[in-house]
Amino acid sequence: MNEETLDIEALKKDPEFLENLERLEKEMQAEGSIAKGYQVLDAKLAIEAEEEEINGIFTFIVNTAFDRLSTYLTEPRKFEMTDPEDFATARAIYEHGIQRYSENDQKGAKEIFLVLYHMFTVEMLQEAMMVHACAVMSGKAFEPFIDEIADVGGLDPQDPLSCFITEFAQPTDMLLAMWAEHVKQGKEELKVLEKTT
Repeated sequence: MNEETLDIEALKKDPEFLENLERLEKEMQAEGSIAKGYQVLDAKLAIEAEEEEINGIFTFIVNTAFDRLSTYLTEPRKFEMTDPEDFATARAIYEHGIQRYSENDQKGAKEIFLVLYHMFTVEMLQEAMMVHACAVMSGKAFEPFIDEIADVGGLDPQDPLSCFITEFAQPTDMLLAMWAEHVKQGKEELKVLEKTT
C-alpha cells in the first residue's frame, strides 16, 4: 500500500505524465471523445485531482453521451459495442441511469434502462436492461435491487462488460417471465422509438 501511495505521489509531480494527461484532455475536448474522457477521469481519480476537475470531466462525459444518444435516436442507429466510442457512450448513459435509480428517480431510471434496451444489439445486454427497467417498474428500491436481484459478487474486472450489471440472483428469463406485465408495459412505451427507427 505504501509503495502504491508513493507511486501516486510521484505521478502527481511527474511532468511527462501531467503533460500527457493534459494532451489527452485536449484531445478529448477537440474530438468529443467519451472513451478518452474515461481515460482522463481514471487518471484524475488515480492522482486524486481536485473534485472540481473530476466533476468537470464527468459532466463532459454525461453531456456528450446524451448528445450522441439523441443523434443516434434520430439517425436511427444502435450502439455497436465493439466501437470504443459507442461502448463508452452506453457506459456513461448506464451509469447515469444507475445514479438516477440510486437517487430514487424511478421515472428517469426506467426511461434510461428502456432506451438502453432499445439501443443495444447484444441480447444479453438488452435482457439485462429490461430486468433493470422491470425492477424499477415493480417498485423495487435501488438497495434491494443490488442486494437481492443483482449478482455483483462474481464481477470480472478484466471483462469490459463488467461496468453493466448483467448477472442476477435468478436466471434472466425467469425474472422477465415473473415481470411479464412490466415487460409488456416497457415494450409498449418503446413503440414511440421504434416508429423512428
